[in-house]
Amino acid sequence: MSEINTNQTYVAGGENEQQNYLLPLTAMTTLFFLWGFITVLNDVLIPRLKGVFELSYTEAMMIQFCFFSAYFVVSLPAGALVKRFGYKNGVLTGLVVASAGCLLFYPAVVVHEFWLFLTALFVLASGITVLQVSANPYVAALGPAKTASSRLNLAQALNSLGTTVGPWVGSILLFGAAGGLAAEAGSAENVKVPYLFLAAALLTIAVVFAFLKLPVIKEHTEELDCKAKGHSLTEAPHLMFGVVAIFCYVGGEVAIGSFLVNYFGEAHIAGLEEHAAAKLIAYYWGGAMVGRFIGSIVLQKVAPSHALLFNAICIITLLVITMSTSGNVAMYSVLAIGLFNSIMFPTIFSIAIDGLGSLTSKGSGWLCLAIVGGAIVPLLQGVVADTAGIQMSFVVPVVCYAFIAWYALNYVRFNQSWQQKLL
Repeated sequence: MSEINTNQTYVAGGENEQQNYLLPLTAMTTLFFLWGFITVLNDVLIPRLKGVFELSYTEAMMIQFCFFSAYFVVSLPAGALVKRFGYKNGVLTGLVVASAGCLLFYPAVVVHEFWLFLTALFVLASGITVLQVSANPYVAALGPAKTASSRLNLAQALNSLGTTVGPWVGSILLFGAAGGLAAEAGSAENVKVPYLFLAAALLTIAVVFAFLKLPVIKEHTEELDCKAKGHSLTEAPHLMFGVVAIFCYVGGEVAIGSFLVNYFGEAHIAGLEEHAAAKLIAYYWGGAMVGRFIGSIVLQKVAPSHALLFNAICIITLLVITMSTSGNVAMYSVLAIGLFNSIMFPTIFSIAIDGLGSLTSKGSGWLCLAIVGGAIVPLLQGVVADTAGIQMSFVVPVVCYAFIAWYALNYVRFNQSWQQKLL
């Protein structure tokens, strides 16, 4: 199996060594698309199961809670697994576990128990968590360190393509071509086929990956001669604050997306019916996709922390505008946030694990653990919405993005502090 030294961007086994990055990068980016597609299906699954089981909104939101809680429960064990067995075996484990979660939807439909659907979602999300812990640092390492953010943004652009396509495909598969809830309102039969197809796709990809000869990241798997040996992750401020930044970003992004349909239904904003408002959400996620493709190019020239600071300030500005205006201005300003959300996750991730060496896998686990923000921050915004109104509730994501701006502003100092400890 080929080996790669990330400091020299060298892959053993060929004359033009760096071209050998193409195959592993292509293979890994397909995973980003797939888990984006699977994750966003929850947005379509929620109204389907809400109608089938006659759930309250609180009960229906258990779908998202169980999904995102898997990141909190599984991320650290996943980091340990990847550290022990390597990135490729981590990917294989994630694919197999995720496929098992998809297969559980079949007995869930047959038994017709909501708790079994929640169990299937937790298992599915656990597999995706292992995939994220494995794939993000691996993509960051497949090339020069200075362009790690660019590669991650390109991979995340494919993830956004999955989140853009997923709801459209899912609405047809779960609700039929008419997109209505009337047909088979008391049955979850439509849920079986999509998830069986996903299970088959995941297992097929696992078989392909089993036969791929992917480079081994020596710097991340061999602790001998590694400067990070003997140090703790708590000594790395750029990682510790990066964990909080990931929590804030995922929480802010999910919270904003979760409230858009209700927000656009407000009379002074757009007064749209739910089905019409839901179509506009594609612009929110589509903006993130476009922004990541742009970011993959821009970040080859612009320092990641500078780009992160710029985007955070833009989002805060757009949130203030949507909170203080009405009509089209309020509606389009909040939709535009998707464009600036685009680079945040991959950029924070790549700069937070910079220089961790043999601690990279564990640090990746900590960062993925912080994705639990997607379960907590929306609940906090819901509390504010109940007391101060939905428009003013966007103050919660404002706080989240303010922290991200602070992190970007101080990142260089944090990273220098870590590098000095390694001397």
